[in-house]
Amino acid sequence: MDRKFTTVFMLALAVMAVAIAGCTGADETVPVVEKVTIIDVKYIVGIDGEYPPYSYIDKDGNPTGFDVESIKWIADKKGFDVEIQPMAWDGIIPALQAGKIDMVYSGMTITDERLEKVNFSKPYWVANQAVAVRADSEITLDDYKAGKVVCGAQRGSTAAEWIETNLIKTELMPEDNLKLYDNFPLAVSDLENKRIDAAMYDTPVVKDIIAEKDDVVMLGTIQTDEEYGIAVRKDDVRLLNALNDGLDMLMADPYWKELIEKYKLA
Repeated sequence: MDRKFTTVFMLALAVMAVAIAGCTGADETVPVVEKVTIIDVKYIVGIDGEYPPYSYIDKDGNPTGFDVESIKWIADKKGFDVEIQPMAWDGIIPALQAGKIDMVYSGMTITDERLEKVNFSKPYWVANQAVAVRADSEITLDDYKAGKVVCGAQRGSTAAEWIETNLIKTELMPEDNLKLYDNFPLAVSDLENKRIDAAMYDTPVVKDIIAEKDDVVMLGTIQTDEEYGIAVRKDDVRLLNALNDGLDMLMADPYWKELIEKYKLA
């Protein structure tokens, strides 16, 4: 065999061996691709349409909010288009897995349970939980933590998960005392109508929804240090890397601070 050809052939085999070793090794972390740009593609972004200030429908019927404006900015910089699709929160991950939407960008907390089903971008925000009660209520935060209330939460939310883990499974509160709703405003409505004693949800959302109400106040907060991320399908590595790069760009841009001030998240 020609010596020159043999050398080239052996080098090719070596390159292939390294590539195969990299694919079959114990470390199966997703490779990081810098400065990923996706051109002329439209992604459908699933949101909770009742989640101000992150994602909601304005008075003209248009999706808006901190997260909605963020993804539109990232899409513009990365070269793709987005269509915003409000949908029921408890079905949003199944919709993502089924390909009905391409990402969830709507204050979704990164949890171990969700990581079994989807991948998340790097965290872009940290939030805690807040408890709302009627203005004339004599309930204390200690009463709430002791399970001495009938409490409302959004179905599929981390607030509901916290109540189930910390109050129901510990037998501090009967399971029937947790009332689940399709969205948090419905829980607040039942709170106002005295069907429940308290309602729990992410702090910025609670503040926003009760801001103009005289009969509902925020009782206090429960520190959960929840990290928000953008959810994508497990196999959508290119989009995930583009979103991570886009978040880096956004957070380094003055527009990020403008959004934080606009939606009173500071």
